[in-house]
Amino acid sequence: GVDFGLLAPNGEILGNPYMYRGTFTQGVMERTFKRVSRERIFNVTGLQLMEINTIFQLIALREMKSPMLDVAESLLFVPDLFNYLFTGVKANEFSIASTSQLYDPTRKAWATDLMGELDIPAKLFQKIVPSGTVLGNLTDAVAAECGAGPIPLIAPACHDTGSAVAAVPASVSGAEKPDWCYISSGTWSLMGVELNRPVINEKSLKYNYTNEGGVGGSIRFLKNIVGMLLVQECRKQWASEGYEHGYGELASMAEAATPFLAQIDPNHLPFLAPGNMPAKIEAFCKKTGQKEPHSRAEFVRTCLESLALAYRRTIEGFEDILGQRINVIHIVGGGCQNTLLNQMTADACGRTVIAGPVEATAAGNILTQAIATGDVKDLGALRTIVRNSFDVKHFEPRNSGAWEAAYARFQGVVGA
Repeated sequence: GVDFGLLAPNGEILGNPYMYRGTFTQGVMERTFKRVSRERIFNVTGLQLMEINTIFQLIALREMKSPMLDVAESLLFVPDLFNYLFTGVKANEFSIASTSQLYDPTRKAWATDLMGELDIPAKLFQKIVPSGTVLGNLTDAVAAECGAGPIPLIAPACHDTGSAVAAVPASVSGAEKPDWCYISSGTWSLMGVELNRPVINEKSLKYNYTNEGGVGGSIRFLKNIVGMLLVQECRKQWASEGYEHGYGELASMAEAATPFLAQIDPNHLPFLAPGNMPAKIEAFCKKTGQKEPHSRAEFVRTCLESLALAYRRTIEGFEDILGQRINVIHIVGGGCQNTLLNQMTADACGRTVIAGPVEATAAGNILTQAIATGDVKDLGALRTIVRNSFDVKHFEPRNSGAWEAAYARFQGVVGA
């Protein structure tokens, strides 16, 4: 999500797309709020305010005095860019467009007035097409190079979380107040509920929740939480120091470590960027007056426990906004293989956790394409296929007293 390429009038890509984990947007969000208020931006777009969003990347280009915005004829988000290279068709797919903070989910159109206020050229943006649109056939050149015929290209939910949520093995929500939520667990943890219309109000701004698009025109009302990147970056640092560990080994080490040594806020801004995560965790613990982890097992356990506690905080926000208790948490994606985190999530949140499928993004992608071809009827039928095709694991809450005490401390740390 959020990253893009700019194209010249002749179709040439103008430079390499930026990577949102870079540093070029640092500080731009607060500078932008001096021109247009955070309330104004949120009320139009309904999107979680994060400096990585497309809106702030484009403003950063303006601040850098980049000529590309004036030279470019069109903007394509990274999945759209690949679709264009295969087909020659320029279009912005709904789910990926909705991550930009330049889309108005209430009007179901580009937020052109907001673009004008921020000196972002509205001419760059393409027609928005629904998830599951047949864009066109491979170009003759691509087909010839592949030895293929006129194969049609279908845009699924091009944002990976959009495809992953489509493959959550639950019922189609369609309700104003669903009783289940999902976590798409990978380097990010995307935790949310599926709704049929956006929620843009004072509470959703207060919690900094987001309204993104999904299959069938649904709204993924969610929170972006830095996820397994915490452990991934710790592992990377330790490997550079000569300590190689697989993820399964790290989970086993963490399971045997002292519980509730410290809590961190997964969305603490320095955690977003790569580089020496253990040192960043130590710095956070010092800043918040906590005992610092020392062993690798303690670092990993701190990361996993903090994620589970962040999920608890997030689910309580959903319940406050929707006025509905959420009874079941579906965890999909690569992170659902971490059985320790799954159990911690059940314990911390006091809810049943259903983990799987691991390859939800791929399943949701291909089955959304099958809807486009008429081989699958709709999202409900898609989820029936998923439920009948993949094994899932159930985790029930336990040890609630210890987690309640830890959550009370976590609330203080996050607010620190």
